[in-house]
Amino acid sequence: MTMIRTTLLAISALLVLALPAQAADDGIAAPTLRASVTVTSDVVRVGDLIDNAGSAALIPVYRSPDLGTTGALPVAQVLSVLRAKQVIGVMTGDIKEVQVTRLARTLASKDLENAVASALERRFGLGDAANLTVTFDRGVSDMRLDASNTGALQAVATRYDSRGGRFDIAFEISNDSNPAPTRLRLTGTAIETVEVAVLTRDIDRSEMLKSSDIAQERRPKSEVTGEPALRERAIGMQLRRPMRAGTPIRVADIAKPEFVTRDQSVTVIYQVPGIYLTTRGKAIDGGAEGDTVSVLNLQTKRTLTGIVTGRGQVTVQGASQSAPMAPAVEQTSSLKREEAPAPVDTAALLRNLVQAPASPAQIAEAQIPQARVSQAQAK
Repeated sequence: MTMIRTTLLAISALLVLALPAQAADDGIAAPTLRASVTVTSDVVRVGDLIDNAGSAALIPVYRSPDLGTTGALPVAQVLSVLRAKQVIGVMTGDIKEVQVTRLARTLASKDLENAVASALERRFGLGDAANLTVTFDRGVSDMRLDASNTGALQAVATRYDSRGGRFDIAFEISNDSNPAPTRLRLTGTAIETVEVAVLTRDIDRSEMLKSSDIAQERRPKSEVTGEPALRERAIGMQLRRPMRAGTPIRVADIAKPEFVTRDQSVTVIYQVPGIYLTTRGKAIDGGAEGDTVSVLNLQTKRTLTGIVTGRGQVTVQGASQSAPMAPAVEQTSSLKREEAPAPVDTAALLRNLVQAPASPAQIAEAQIPQARVSQAQAK
């Protein structure tokens, strides 16, 4: 009796599997092979490969390709596997092979670095996430997860050692197919860095920094004590001390180039409206362009104060305006026509102008020789 029942069940199963071939004659849609298949699970089922698979749709036939990859199956091989599963009468058309793609969610290494930096941002004495350089222990590249993992990376446990910069962070990702989230654990180092100008060659104190002397790099913040100097700010400046190639430059390390150095022989310029005089002097102070320095007039041995206006050049400014002229009055000169005015003492004028800033009246007096005048009597 048991044997008869088993035989009847086997016959019934064969009849069910043979229905697709009969269905084609009765107007029912026949099973049709697909040229391209997309799967999300780790197995490929009959229903993934053919349309109208009926009750055989859930039968597994292949192992899926790796996450995010595509594999090709020859049609002859597919039909052979289907026949082994008692699936027959499949329409193939002109298909030569079946492309099977397994969907995946790809987490790029940059995304993982950003997730770690965000978890550490403004914690454990660190700064902004944009200034954190993250390095993973095993050189993590792109990571692929099942496509069902659609949630965001959420840090649930964060550990950080500020002395060595090591981190150990656990993340969770919610998914659509399982109430339990997917867990990831990432370890490595995270170092806070800053943008800083770095010397490309050894530079002496007296040299002016050129564009080719400086590169912009990111360096660990611990290597730059003080405010870092940016490349644009350092170009054209002068170092306060000799520095070697590869050394990061701080704002405190640079200054405007000195156009005048202490004890240097300089040109002293005395300039007022209408007059431009020069003499030699000796710098008592050093300074950059625009700095106020003291110089010694080598002729008068007087100390003057001026502004550095060029290399080896100090300008002493006089009055910006001439003295107002007195109202014109009718004058007669006591000099005879043939008498010439006394010559101007140029040396005395130079001494007067350079030894100290003169008043407008003194300047006018130095320019015009004195002449005795008397006011004409009114008629």
